[in-house]
Amino acid sequence: MRGPKSTRSVATAWSELSHARMSIFLIRHGETLGNASRTVQLPDNPLSPRGVAQAERLARRLAREGITRILSSDYSRAAATAEHLRRATGVPVRHSPLLQERNFGDIRGTPYAELGFDMFDPDYAPPNGETWEVFHARVDLAWALVQEEGATAGGHVAVVTHGLVCRSLAARHLILPEGEPAPLAWQNTALTIIDHPAPWRVRLLNSIAHLDDLEARPLPESGAV
Repeated sequence: MRGPKSTRSVATAWSELSHARMSIFLIRHGETLGNASRTVQLPDNPLSPRGVAQAERLARRLAREGITRILSSDYSRAAATAEHLRRATGVPVRHSPLLQERNFGDIRGTPYAELGFDMFDPDYAPPNGETWEVFHARVDLAWALVQEEGATAGGHVAVVTHGLVCRSLAARHLILPEGEPAPLAWQNTALTIIDHPAPWRVRLLNSIAHLDDLEARPLPESGAV
């Protein structure tokens, strides 16, 4: 697993999952060519070949884990990742624009290296895009939707979304393992397991243990959005 070191093992998290009544599987989409080239992405960016391999491995890992609902962002990269999960589980996908990545407006399509400023700065407001305040308010609505689905799921709920959505949820809605801050970087197809219901404790954080070969692992400098 990359990112912050977990205080609990992946094996322990999966063992406990078998006894859980319901959990939320929070998932970032697979890699895109935009991630690999460190470009601020457009909504229709598809998965790269590496991203397809990542989505396939994730789907195989979760195929028999009792998923009964799949929610996904309607952006192409998330929808394609969710489709692999649908094929593996037979569970239909519900798409929601509430789960979209933060809208960076006019700078979408621009390589990070050409920006000349920090697009993640708390005070930056992208032209024709979302401020952090507006984005967080939308994520709050998305989280309410996830909770609604979880209340009637009768099993585990998979949520396929984007890196900044994961970061917003971790920082503002979830109880992380002791001593672990909310990750700034969320790996492609990283899996976070959240106990249902509230207080929304995280059992597994930002894990890519399913990517067990170097060819499928995320690139070290993969773009955050």
